[in-house]
Amino acid sequence: MSETRRVQLVDAFTEEPMTGNPAGVLTDATGLTDDQMAAVANELGASETAFVRQSEDADRRLRYFSPESEVDLCGHATVAAMAALYDRAQITADSYTVETNVGVLDVEVEPDGTVWFTQSEPEIRPVDLDVERVADALGLDEPALTEVGADLPLSYASTGLPFLMVPVSYFEQLSAIDPAQDAIAELCESVDAQGLYAFTFDTLDRASTLHGRAFVPRLGIPEDPVTGTASGAVCAYLRHHGALDQPDPLVCEQGHFLDRPGRVLVRTGHPPESGPAESDSESGADTDDGDAGADSGQPDDSGESDGSATPTETEGKGGLGANPTAPTVGGRAVTVLDGELSIPESDEDDIIEA
Repeated sequence: MSETRRVQLVDAFTEEPMTGNPAGVLTDATGLTDDQMAAVANELGASETAFVRQSEDADRRLRYFSPESEVDLCGHATVAAMAALYDRAQITADSYTVETNVGVLDVEVEPDGTVWFTQSEPEIRPVDLDVERVADALGLDEPALTEVGADLPLSYASTGLPFLMVPVSYFEQLSAIDPAQDAIAELCESVDAQGLYAFTFDTLDRASTLHGRAFVPRLGIPEDPVTGTASGAVCAYLRHHGALDQPDPLVCEQGHFLDRPGRVLVRTGHPPESGPAESDSESGADTDDGDAGADSGQPDDSGESDGSATPTETEGKGGLGANPTAPTVGGRAVTVLDGELSIPESDEDDIIEA
């Protein structure tokens, strides 16, 4: 008789089921081999599945598998895994260390269930790519990328998972992207990035800093709904280039084009704003007043925000960030499926649900 393990599907960076970014979670992956974890990830079908294991160097060990390969770090699966442990009372609201393939991360779980985790120190560098080639890969005209200005060049940015950063002028242009997956994969491979993150300051919710879209064909993900690693990287990139005076936490909205809206909170070491502020829409909910640029957080010519609101005091007050250059990413999560899965013998290809 085959062994079974409890598995969950958890929507991260949202509080609403069937929105945000779904991740598989096994809160007890003790003793599973690499091929067994790969088989489970393939069966669950989420972009990534997190496997919680014991660690000699931290409170927990997390390994991440996509349906195609192991991934060194996954933001939304980290949030999903720690939220699942908290929901099942296996951890309390406290600070933890989590071992990953990129090192040991600091993680904080707040009483309301918000999970914060500190990513790696940013690595940011310009890339030598033809703008027209990048625009063609996205199905856009070249001005959509050049009107943003020379202060935000095409760049490699990584806080654990490397992305090619591509600023886009307006929301309408971001929404018009028609990705050529093979071309995007070639672009990313040429600069040693795993994915391409296109973003605009033209947002749906004026509480948001930017709206992003992540294309990760090299990991078998045509478009990722809400991406924690890319959100941390893009905010580090923006601070690096002095593009924002907006206080922490920054807010990255994403997923609306896949009908899975969510938002990622990011702290970059910038002084937080004192006092709470209102948001136009709740996490995971579509907004009805999303005219491009109408009330966005797009910087003006001085680099300052247009006065857009920031998330509530509770969301932004986490206590991490000892290294101010390493971004801290946060969000909520909700479990949408909880059950048992049969685990194949090592080296078996098939897996059958119990």
